[in-house]
Amino acid sequence: MAEILLTAVINKSIAIAGNVLFQEGMRLYWLKEDIDWLHREMRHIRSYVDDAKAKEVGGDSKVKNLLKDIQQLAGDVEDLLDEFLPKIQQSNKFKGAICCLKTACIPCANEFAMEIERIKRRVADIDRVRTTYNIMDTNNNNDCIPLDKRRLFLHADETEVIGLDDDFNKLQAKLLDHDLPYGVVSIVGMPGLGKTTLAKKLFRHVRHQFECSGLVYVSQQPRAGEILHDIAKQVGLTEEERKENLEGNLRSLLKTKRYVILLDDIWGVEIWDDLKRVLPECDSKVGSRIIITSRNNNVGRYIGEDFSLHELQPLDSEKSFELFTKKIFTFDNNNNWANASPNLVNIGRSIVERCGGIPLAIVVTAGMLRARERIERAWNRVLESMGHKIQDGCAKVLTLSYNDLPIALRPCFLYFGLFPEDHEIRAFDLTNMWIAEKLIVVNSGNGREAESLAEDILNDLVSRNLIQVAKRTYDGRISSCRIHDLLHSLCVDLSKESNFFHKL
Repeated sequence: MAEILLTAVINKSIAIAGNVLFQEGMRLYWLKEDIDWLHREMRHIRSYVDDAKAKEVGGDSKVKNLLKDIQQLAGDVEDLLDEFLPKIQQSNKFKGAICCLKTACIPCANEFAMEIERIKRRVADIDRVRTTYNIMDTNNNNDCIPLDKRRLFLHADETEVIGLDDDFNKLQAKLLDHDLPYGVVSIVGMPGLGKTTLAKKLFRHVRHQFECSGLVYVSQQPRAGEILHDIAKQVGLTEEERKENLEGNLRSLLKTKRYVILLDDIWGVEIWDDLKRVLPECDSKVGSRIIITSRNNNVGRYIGEDFSLHELQPLDSEKSFELFTKKIFTFDNNNNWANASPNLVNIGRSIVERCGGIPLAIVVTAGMLRARERIERAWNRVLESMGHKIQDGCAKVLTLSYNDLPIALRPCFLYFGLFPEDHEIRAFDLTNMWIAEKLIVVNSGNGREAESLAEDILNDLVSRNLIQVAKRTYDGRISSCRIHDLLHSLCVDLSKESNFFHKL
């Protein structure tokens, strides 16, 4: 999580560089050069760290060690700026007296310059370690595609949907509506709600009504050529046609067919811009359809406008318990609680309540319980330690959304972990805290501009379904918001790991 510290360093270096001392032609020009170098170097390192994250997640110990070194460096640089910035600001109070400037500023500037030289040597040493030990962290072999469980799940036979029957019926009616604008249905929502499961069932239920069909997994790092090749193979393009002129032949075929295509897990609009050059527009007269799933409402809105959006919500308590029951008794013929004690049923309901209506959390928890005796003591132990156990089971799915955030937004998201669970947070207070903590910095120092940027960031987090809107003002702006308990736990864990904050 070095990128969090690096972001703090970058913001603080901007604050120092924009100090009035430098704007008034201070003679210590070399000090500004050091600040500019620090700002520039930390930006490059932050980009480097972001690229290296995928390799770290894959378990490369050499990369993990390198990122620890970078995180320690970033922490030391932040401490240096925290010590230096107040001295610069204090010197500013005496800007009318030249002798005071020399007395107050030069010693601390010289000390700062010496520390910067040490930082430069450490940066050079980190690069030496990287090259000496051949740590290939950002240049992954593009010909090697790792096994992706989500890709396998998309093509698995299981399409059972529990608790989402109403959503399924609405989506089916929308999909088969002859007047559906743009021919697109977008299933969106926070991670773990069952978007892919629902989309799979919808696709398989209606595909026999179309002349050809295809379902593909897009992912965070999509390759348009591979996606189009997969679609072409499924809709009936011959091997020769795929090799000869894939894009042209696929577009020609789909123009004459009534097709339905499921694009699962789209993270950005760029891949859609590439695909739509080949995929014919879904002419309502022909009746072709495209189904997409995404964690980002704005992606669905970009592809199919507002009318295409279908926002999944967490399950209510009864549907949650129904899913829990199905997963607990998955190997039992009776599939009920007839042989369970009333206390065990009550413990089960308490466990389900802690899952917050998220199907993924319910399935993960039921899987843990299936490995234990069906007795009150064993289930109570799970209930007592649920927070971290569920978080661990859902971590990979949830962390994908965090890693997809632009680096500048990550500290703003983690900040939600400082609030109590299920707490309604006033948007005005939150955005002003971001600005006060220097999580948001604008070069001009304009307060209104910072407030506008903070509001944009909050809206972005809502669109990504990481934050929930609690209330809106009369003109549609966010008045208050909250974060789901699972994502709150993610914020706390990631913040502890990155030293962003610690909760006692």
